[in-house]
Amino acid sequence: MSLADLTERFLAEHAEAKRKPATATEYRRMLRLHVLPKLGGRRVTEIERPHVARLHHDMAATPYQANRMLAVLRKFFNWVEQHGHRPDGSNPCRHVEKFPEKKRERFLSEAELARLGEALAAAEGRESPHFLALVRLLVFTGARLGEWLGARWEWIDLERGVVRLPDSKTGAKNLYLNPPALDVLAGLPRLAGNPHVIVGAKPGAALVNAEKPWRAIRKAAGLDDVRLHDLRHSHASVGAAAGLSLPVIGALLGHSQPATTARYAHLSTDPLRAASDTIASRIAAAMRGKPADGGNVVALKPKAPA
Repeated sequence: MSLADLTERFLAEHAEAKRKPATATEYRRMLRLHVLPKLGGRRVTEIERPHVARLHHDMAATPYQANRMLAVLRKFFNWVEQHGHRPDGSNPCRHVEKFPEKKRERFLSEAELARLGEALAAAEGRESPHFLALVRLLVFTGARLGEWLGARWEWIDLERGVVRLPDSKTGAKNLYLNPPALDVLAGLPRLAGNPHVIVGAKPGAALVNAEKPWRAIRKAAGLDDVRLHDLRHSHASVGAAAGLSLPVIGALLGHSQPATTARYAHLSTDPLRAASDTIASRIAAAMRGKPADGGNVVALKPKAPA
């Protein structure tokens, strides 16, 4: 049997039956986007380590995605062995070395967010409305890509402004819908027979390949180094810069460990700097005998005791 022949069985019997919905969605995306086009027509007994190593190497420009693909493919071949389609211990993913992954912190500035908004507006009518909605929802909610790709309309309570994810990466989770996110959903067409919020080209299925249209959007916006996952970081960074506490930001993002949110701690000093600037400018204006912010001269007198 070919790899393509067994893919749907693997997804139905293993990924969808035994894994979280978001994980199953990611398995399907990885296999359809990266594996099936290159190895789908080969018999599973004929696929050897060099085939996998070449596939992995061809994704060197996106090392994180390459490593995730390798992990999914390893699980697939473990399942293939368990069901007798290959000899035990013959997994061709063994000894294929992962790429090093460097932790990166990429947040969009206000100017970059403006360029992103302009690029999305310019793409209306050219790109899929569901893809454009996906990008906006990612940055407005800070959700994980897999959470929106796997989201179903039945999980969404528009009246209460919440998406009740039954099983996200960190377990059951409420995803809060703010006014901008609600506006996006209100303008998103629902397709009969398709339960997914972000639909793809295949009838009844969710969007699988968001990377190709994203490359076009980020190029138009001059954001060539920005990944879709960086929109989640940007959501958190704006919250930190606005003075929101790290526990609140962590709760919004669904972080299970406080250390995960701690990466944004250095951004939370921005409001302190703004406060310092405001106070000093008012003091300087008062010392020059000039009104602050167009009002009366600021009186630097101590408040009378009550």
